[in-house]
Amino acid sequence: MWELKLTRNNIVVDIEVGDITEFDGDAIVNPANTLMIMGGGVAGAIKRKGGEIIESEAKKHAPTPIGEAVVTTAGELKCRHVIHAPTVKYPGSRSSFEQVYKATKAALLKAKQHGLKSVAFPLMGAGVGGLKIEESVDAMIKAFEEEGKGLDLKIIVRDEGVYSELLKYLESKGWVKI
Repeated sequence: MWELKLTRNNIVVDIEVGDITEFDGDAIVNPANTLMIMGGGVAGAIKRKGGEIIESEAKKHAPTPIGEAVVTTAGELKCRHVIHAPTVKYPGSRSSFEQVYKATKAALLKAKQHGLKSVAFPLMGAGVGGLKIEESVDAMIKAFEEEGKGLDLKIIVRDEGVYSELLKYLESKGWVKI
């Protein structure tokens, strides 16, 4: 298994290669669009594995602006909740550092508000959102350092090459293996 814990500024982040839909914890984060349409990317995978109920619950809160988040049940997934945090306005549109930062921060605040401790994130805004790994993780880490204290944070990536690139980048930014 490809998994490693890193720390910096009293924040611990677990980096793992795997399938985020298999996470067995309190919540996974869906880098949603403001309309809560779960068509492709991570959102599509969550809906396919967890069921239509997740999208149906999320759509009741649409449109959800970037910078806010919604918590739903997790349907057939192992985790207990899905936190939908928009990183883009419309399905398939581009994301930005600021949008990923706001979405990640909103997801963390929503997790705390609901008493959730273990939260797994994909690389927010990467993939369909078009951000480079470095841009995505820089925005996420900024939010983690502001609001992640006391939470069990995990970033799950699907690819060993992305995992290696992510670890190398974080270590260059002062993150230390523990």
